[in-house]
Amino acid sequence: MEDDALYAFLTAFAVSTLLTPLVARLARRVGAVDPLRDRGLAREATPLLGGLAMLVGVLAASALFLPQRSELQAVLVAAILLTLTGAVDDVREMSPVIKLFGQLVAALIVVREGIVVENFTLPFLGRVALGDFAEPVTIVGLVAVINAVNFSDGVDGLAAGVCAISGAAFAVIAFDLGKDAAGVLAAVTCGAALGFLVHNFHPASVFMGDAGSNLLGLLLGCVIVEGSLKTNAVLALVIPLVILAVPFLDTGFVLAKRMKYHRPVYLADANHFHHRFARIGFSQRRTVLYLYGWTFTMAAVAVALRFVPYSDDRGNFDLEWSIVMGALIVLALLASVYLVYVLEILKLRRFREREARGADPDVPPEAVDDLVRRDLETGEFPALR
Repeated sequence: MEDDALYAFLTAFAVSTLLTPLVARLARRVGAVDPLRDRGLAREATPLLGGLAMLVGVLAASALFLPQRSELQAVLVAAILLTLTGAVDDVREMSPVIKLFGQLVAALIVVREGIVVENFTLPFLGRVALGDFAEPVTIVGLVAVINAVNFSDGVDGLAAGVCAISGAAFAVIAFDLGKDAAGVLAAVTCGAALGFLVHNFHPASVFMGDAGSNLLGLLLGCVIVEGSLKTNAVLALVIPLVILAVPFLDTGFVLAKRMKYHRPVYLADANHFHHRFARIGFSQRRTVLYLYGWTFTMAAVAVALRFVPYSDDRGNFDLEWSIVMGALIVLALLASVYLVYVLEILKLRRFREREARGADPDVPPEAVDDLVRRDLETGEFPALR
């Protein structure tokens, strides 16, 4: 089915690319336009509803190349429901409770049709059976992926690019694990996201809105369950966490920050990775390219974990290939540390000291420390250049 995956990718890409400008016009007519916001990085009001174009691309490619199985049909039904719910929110903003309810219903639809993680394998611990918790855990996991994608959609091209890279990596791994249907679905997701990215890369002419982020999040979540977690692969749980490390880390950091300062977790703020890049003077293009690079690096490590023959899956390791795999992991960790460095965490004091001494050459070190401490505690950084 690798050929089907390629054709499905091309179909989703073509349909999404062609329909996105038409959907943007529709969005302007119905008032689904994202206004300028204080926390936003856009320079002008931009039409939403890009998710509708991706949905049509997904449906067209799936009708032609996705196996007609009940669980996969359930994915498409849930995708339609969740995308339309997001589209309504793009036109007229709904309460967080209603949006969460829509996500739960969509997740429940696919879970009841068999897309559920009943057990998984952990390295060194073996098989873990979820028993009666299988369906609730799967629903929570699907909703978590949906919201991770939703939270990352804050700068031109970021969510679409990250999902395209992730979809491609999941497709390769799913086919290697013998999960051909999941591989085709991952290719469809990649194609739809990439087709939309043609119009969404900076300067974006259209945003995907909740319609698009909900759709991509649901599809990736289902691919993870069908293409990785429902296998006997030793690293079945690790691979999705590595591939989606960037949106997961971003979401985790933001939620932790909101809870720490007793802010509602559903209220948007300006503490995402892309906001922090902007505050240190990065352009939108440079921001997304750095985050693309980070995502690609982690996806490459996940693929390598599957293909590099460092182990026979029985506890026996090949020394030379283990060294190669270890080197790849170290490179990925170094890249992650570098991104953390760029995101002000480690070099903030040096910049703050230079800035403070520019205003007052006699400023004492204690004053600089106070500035750094305040910035780190609040997460509200001024632009540092």
